[in-house]
Parts: sequence; structure tokens; C-alpha cells
Amino acid sequence: MDKIRDKNLVQFGQHVKKIRESLNLSQDQVAANSNLTKSNISMIESGKRNLAFTTLIELAKGLGKTPKELLDFKFDLDE
Repeated sequence: MDKIRDKNLVQFGQHVKKIRESLNLSQDQVAANSNLTKSNISMIESGKRNLAFTTLIELAKGLGKTPKELLDFKFDLDE
């Protein structure tokens, strides 16, 4: 992966983790509310997984948020 894409995956993961923690949810709880595993959620939050659209939907479902809310953060696209 190139550096910009890696950086954006890390930023997205940090954003997702911040949302999860603000809701006082564990990764296990998000997994139980979706069709994702705790391992997948961990990899997304650490920026190690480039997720598919269907995974984004499942992640939003697990957090009780819309996909739009998960993507509502500043992307660093100018580099």
C-alpha cells in the first residue's frame, strides 16, 4: 500500500475507535452486534485492514451508526 492510503486507513481506524469508545462499547460488543469478528474490528481500528463496502455497513451496524457517520472525519488527500 502507498503511504497516503496507509495514513488514511490509520486515520479511519482511529476515528472508528474513538466512536466505539465514546459509546462505551467493547470490540466484543461491536462484533456481537454485527457480522464481524473482534479480530476484524481490531485490524480496522489499527489501520491494518482495507475494508470492503459491506464491511463498512456491518461496522456501522455494530456501532449503531450510519456509514456516513463513520466516514465523517478529515481525510488527508493532499499529499
